[in-house]
Amino acid sequence: MDDTVKRVTRRRGRTRARLLDAAFEVFAAKGFGRVSIEEVCEAAGYSRGAFYSNFATLDELFFALYGERADLIAAQVADALAHDGPDLDVPASVDRVTEVLLLDVDWLLVKTDFLVHATRDPAVARALLDHRARLREAIADRLSRARGHTELPAVLGDVDGAAHAVVAAYDGVTTQLLLDRDVEAARAWLKRLLTALLTDGGGAPRHTTTH
Repeated sequence: MDDTVKRVTRRRGRTRARLLDAAFEVFAAKGFGRVSIEEVCEAAGYSRGAFYSNFATLDELFFALYGERADLIAAQVADALAHDGPDLDVPASVDRVTEVLLLDVDWLLVKTDFLVHATRDPAVARALLDHRARLREAIADRLSRARGHTELPAVLGDVDGAAHAVVAAYDGVTTQLLLDRDVEAARAWLKRLLTALLTDGGGAPRHTTTH
């Protein structure tokens, strides 16, 4: 690849990133269904030509924005759960995951818009389901590696059941966060819920001995 092509590629990458950042701000402020291409371009400081050189439609931009952020969060969750040894330190892991999952209200607004959008578009629904599956897989993988060292409450069934419960708890807490906008209260509630779900309810995991 020659220098000219590299410069064009870098410039296009910067333009795309700037459009995505601007779209995130506009979508969070007004909602996906109320935003035009012109508003995104104005927020980014670009023309419609710059938009169409990167995205065919506003739906495509929204899809790309969600995918980028969702991939980042899934990677952060996996990283947050990778610190412990075979013995799962549930409170410490819950603290790390909670800090990653509870980003900010703007992200939750955009994510909720994406959920509503997904109910009307099968392709978008598949992207959302894939993201949720990646989150659950990251959690289930960590719990699986702790199996035999740290016992999960029997009511959760297997590690997949536990992963589903973690994501469901997150969904419930973040719904409340959208209504009351109290991030600290939501973080505290999520920590309590996840710790209770993944332990005997007393904050300490039960241990088993393998032979």
